[in-house]
Amino acid sequence: MKLLVVGSVAYDSVETRHGKVDRALGGSATFFAMASSLFAPTSVVAVVGEDFHKGDLERLERRGVDISGVEVAKGHTFRWGGKYSTHFETRTTLFTELNVFAEFKPKLTHKQANADLVFLANIHPDLQFDVLDQCKQPRFVALDTMNFWISGERPSLERVLRRVDALFLNDEEAFALSGEGNVLHAARAIHAMGPQTVVIKRGEHGAVLVHGGHAWILPAVMLDHVVDPTGAGDTFAGGFMGYLARQPAITTEALQGAMVAGTLAASFAVQDFSVDAIERATLADLHSRHKQLCGSLLPAGIDIALVGPPQPTAVA
Repeated sequence: MKLLVVGSVAYDSVETRHGKVDRALGGSATFFAMASSLFAPTSVVAVVGEDFHKGDLERLERRGVDISGVEVAKGHTFRWGGKYSTHFETRTTLFTELNVFAEFKPKLTHKQANADLVFLANIHPDLQFDVLDQCKQPRFVALDTMNFWISGERPSLERVLRRVDALFLNDEEAFALSGEGNVLHAARAIHAMGPQTVVIKRGEHGAVLVHGGHAWILPAVMLDHVVDPTGAGDTFAGGFMGYLARQPAITTEALQGAMVAGTLAASFAVQDFSVDAIERATLADLHSRHKQLCGSLLPAGIDIALVGPPQPTAVA
């Protein structure tokens, strides 16, 4: 198995200025797998309730995702509801119902335990640690977290951070974890905790990759129509890890390419509710949007293929 993701498969109720949806397919592992499966075979480990629609799992299967690790437990599926402000500056959580997710205990099959790359989505750090104990020798392990775990489960989070290669988090979370107020200083402090690759997501302002003492900043794709930002970060991680799974080695250049792949995938996810837009996207669509991204970075007439990767900025 090329790529394993452990996280949530859920139902979301979301309201934005473009409308609202109820019990729409969501969850960190769902958004991740819809993106990663564009690049590499992906297996999902998650739990859903008896109320989960078979057709929603079939949507993942049609994408080529291995859903054999999705357990159906007695009870209701994890649900989240939120409302975004008019211009997406803020998001208000209306409800969170963990339901069967509250008792989630990930169990890997032999095939999943031998995954080449592993992504630990936003679940309790102790569960992330347990998953790593079940893994054999993954080539690259990445982890996502949030302020709730940073402030409430710090010792457990620090324990698992010592065992991963990369950490995904937003700038607010990076500042909370590191105690620093500067992105580069925060990444350097996080390096000392274990992860040698730090990806700091900045929403519409793009993302920062810090690796090997250098930083690369990639802007987001400029869009004139955003419908629902839910799951954009998980989609970014899916594109990033899916791209890496296709590479023969985890090099600086491969990580830079993964940043581009994640950015492109996320740009599709926000253009419809739920996973609908990223589910429709193809590699050809990503390639076309890549030209758009390059065009926003370079003056007309400059061929990106002749320029090479951007020069890194040293971490002071």
